[in-house]
Amino acid sequence: MANDDERIALFLDYENLAIGARDGLGVTPFDFGPIADALAERGRVVVRRAYADWSNFDEDRRLLARAQVELIEIPQRMGASRKNAADIKMAVDAVQLAFERGFVTTFAIGTGDSDFTPLVHKLRELDKRVIGIGVQSSTSALLPPACDEFLFYDRLPGVEPLFIATRPRGRGRAPAHAAAAPAAAAAPASQAPPPAAPVPVTEIEPPDEAVPTSDDRDVGALVARTLSGLQRHSDGPVLGSRVKRAILRKDPTFDEADHGFRGFGELLRHLEGQRVIALSEGSAKGDPEVTFPADEPAEDDAFRLLVDVVTELQTTGTPPQLSGLKNKLRKHTPDFSEKRYGFNSFLSFAKAARARELIEMEWDEDTGDYLLRLPE
Repeated sequence: MANDDERIALFLDYENLAIGARDGLGVTPFDFGPIADALAERGRVVVRRAYADWSNFDEDRRLLARAQVELIEIPQRMGASRKNAADIKMAVDAVQLAFERGFVTTFAIGTGDSDFTPLVHKLRELDKRVIGIGVQSSTSALLPPACDEFLFYDRLPGVEPLFIATRPRGRGRAPAHAAAAPAAAAAPASQAPPPAAPVPVTEIEPPDEAVPTSDDRDVGALVARTLSGLQRHSDGPVLGSRVKRAILRKDPTFDEADHGFRGFGELLRHLEGQRVIALSEGSAKGDPEVTFPADEPAEDDAFRLLVDVVTELQTTGTPPQLSGLKNKLRKHTPDFSEKRYGFNSFLSFAKAARARELIEMEWDEDTGDYLLRLPE
């Protein structure tokens, strides 16, 4: 393991994340995998802790245990005292770890609650890098600016929302459990607080593929997706050895031999031949620098497919919506996947086409979706 890898301690305000993902994205149970993958691209996660009253998250508890997350039990209490117990325990544990484990360089705090802003300030005061993680619709506007980096769960690769919640305009929305706490405290002990009013949502395309295992995964898409993530938050060149370490942090069972290659270098050379990546001489012999090809014919074909489909749909007189458009592309090319070209999501792929002035995209309030059209 390279000495320059960040060593990350992850602390999850699990109730905030799980309720935010459920109400804001329709994701239940909460999928921890995208967070694990995003942090694996940034360094080695040495501590994983999640705080909640686990009697309310029975299925989540089993999934997190399989992901090697330490579950910290917060006893059932009423109202704000219950919320404060979880917040205080998590903050105390994080500061204690910062003093006792000097090798930890980065703290990842999973919450959208602005009550954790003082914790973020204290950790940065102790010369720790802080990465925030939260669901966009339930993240306070005060928290992201306090962090060195903030990851919205909604935008992480692998997150497939069933709907998009409309976020109220204003300075920011309080976290889900924080907003519910005063009502719960005021309610009689024998009476549960009334359920929150449903949030208006806009349906988007459902998940189109199950999460594959390491033996049947498209290895080209895996390498491209990992390389794309490393390039986004790396100041220098990305070497092949770093790509391999990031893949192993995502999936410790990964073995290039399962895909028919005798070594990772042979796999990289194979992908270079397929124009998925480009290799150049690195700082050490046998450890090449890995980038994307400057002129990628396959990528051009993918953008051309998008333009053709938008052109076809636009002839009906109504600009096509982004939601469901990927399925229409797959009717023409069944094996289409934006991940093969290094894009984390279909939205990112469409925005790349817009940046190349191949299409225009405009947000439509009535449909709650992007409308696509060809440039005039």
